[in-house]
Amino acid sequence: MHNINRRSWLTGMAALAVNPALPAIAGEVDPAALRADLPTLRRAYTLLHPGIYRYQTPAQFNAGLDDLASVLEAPASLDTQYLHIARLTAAIKCGHTYGNFYNQSDGVAAQLFERKTRLPFFFTWTGARMVVTDNPLGVDGIVRGSEILSIDGVPVSDIQSTLLPYLRADGSNDAKRRKLLDVQGADAFETFDVFHSLLYPPRRSTLRLRVRKRPESDVRTLNIEPIDRAARLKASPQKTTRDSPDYWTLSFPMPGIAVIKMPGWALYDAKWDWRAKIDDMFQKIAETSVTGLIIDIRENEGGLDCGREILAHLIDEPVSPATDIDRLVRFRSTPEDLRPCLDTWDRSFHHLGEGATDLGNGYFALADDSDAIQPIQPKGPRFKGKVIVLSSAQNSSATFQFIQVMRDLKLASIYGEPTGGNRRGINGGCFFFLRLKNSGLEVDLPLIGQYPKTPQLDTGLLPDVFVFSTIEDIAAERDAVLARAIKDLRG
Repeated sequence: MHNINRRSWLTGMAALAVNPALPAIAGEVDPAALRADLPTLRRAYTLLHPGIYRYQTPAQFNAGLDDLASVLEAPASLDTQYLHIARLTAAIKCGHTYGNFYNQSDGVAAQLFERKTRLPFFFTWTGARMVVTDNPLGVDGIVRGSEILSIDGVPVSDIQSTLLPYLRADGSNDAKRRKLLDVQGADAFETFDVFHSLLYPPRRSTLRLRVRKRPESDVRTLNIEPIDRAARLKASPQKTTRDSPDYWTLSFPMPGIAVIKMPGWALYDAKWDWRAKIDDMFQKIAETSVTGLIIDIRENEGGLDCGREILAHLIDEPVSPATDIDRLVRFRSTPEDLRPCLDTWDRSFHHLGEGATDLGNGYFALADDSDAIQPIQPKGPRFKGKVIVLSSAQNSSATFQFIQVMRDLKLASIYGEPTGGNRRGINGGCFFFLRLKNSGLEVDLPLIGQYPKTPQLDTGLLPDVFVFSTIEDIAAERDAVLARAIKDLRG
């Protein structure tokens, strides 16, 4: 469950390597502001965060805070303070722990995220290579498949390496961090836009790009005008939003094959009945001669557990979800002095650990989630053909778990790229929004840690069939993953 924000929800619902040379772009603020917030941050995270020590020791986390306090003795702009917070939270290696773009105050968001610094096209990363996927504004010299080699003299591979330590992801799953740097117009705030602007402030009114128009073409130098967030949103290729049932689509690319495409499951405030939408799609599939089903969730980080409703149409008998995960918290109830800083949509979270089993190691075990452990009951119409799920590093929360269950139950083959998330477990479920009163910054604080009962590798889930899109695929507007899945279903 990513990009959790109070406003959208309520409308319906190992030590830190401090960089003292971070740029001071915005107006100077009280240099002691964030420094004065660090005791609150230290206390809230060490007392409440369930994954704080999953990938680091207490000594490492405290050393990072101490180093940061030392650095902040010098004047620091809001930009610099936000970057320090980003680097500190990224070191926790939790995909739900960061200075959430959507949860900052309007004033902070305007100062940090609204600059006219964005590249005027959409792009993806293949490894450390930046490749244009769409040019809706018609920038001269840029076409789909163009490779951006450098921005203002900095190789894009160096830019990627610089940005990665500031990004949220679970464990050592850098594939997820790189995926966050894609700019496809799917989010109101794009991660690359935010951190590139802060770490590489523009030196002139235009951006100088070195571009290879095609992989075999000569390299050209272009001077282009950057755009602001409003222009980015206007240029977005997204034609439907999660507010519409058309957000999910069912298509039949050829006889006998159906494709369900689900860009997201963050439907807490959806005005449409997503369960009925799933039922309707399977009813339409049943009315055709479909023998192969592709479920495309490559753009989908997670959200609600929509996977249970899909599973219900793929089974003949009730299925009990695996119970090999412990759900742990680090507190019985939150300290009174912290509560004014802890915003949330459900005040009962302050007493989340009451009644939990004390494990004697600083953690409390919650009872199994009553909804999650309920057997999944079969639901008609039942699809009995072959199922392929398309995966990517974007799958890191509910979609990670869905892929894991589909594989465990042998209900589908997984095609594409390794997932985000982590086999060692993730943190989430319930959240506080920790508001730091002096600096005005916010950081998300997940409250429930999922811990496998047996040791696991520090990785995402691997697909059964690896398929990676090449620059040539992108230039030709060829979806290599979907094409391979269709080919294999046709036999």
